[in-house]
Amino acid sequence: MSEAPDPEVVELATKIFDLARQGEAEALAAYVDAGVSPNLTNDQGQTLVMLAAYHGHAGAVEALLARGADANRANDRGQTPLAGAVFKGEDAVVRVLVAGGADPSAGTPSAVDTARMFDKKDLLGLFGAQ
Repeated sequence: MSEAPDPEVVELATKIFDLARQGEAEALAAYVDAGVSPNLTNDQGQTLVMLAAYHGHAGAVEALLARGADANRANDRGQTPLAGAVFKGEDAVVRVLVAGGADPSAGTPSAVDTARMFDKKDLLGLFGAQ
């Protein structure tokens, strides 16, 4: 039998995920510096990096990567932050993720597959793919 999560912990986690969605880089950095995992995931496997990337917040992504967040961690559906950023057309985020070690061929669909789907030749060039 598993215990129900502590409501205060759930409230704090919800706040931190909202900070990622809103791109609050300084606040996220402070929480991670205070001990929150840079790879914290929600009930769908979405990481802080995934949420910040999908919502177009390059500064927040950069702050999280600098603190050890995994640029390639896929959610429960196999989607990576890089593929999400390509899908949303967030080129600044794409560049931060690539600089942070994101693998364009990781995930389903991968960032390469997503760039091909939307005929983003500039990103395919960045990824070294055609």
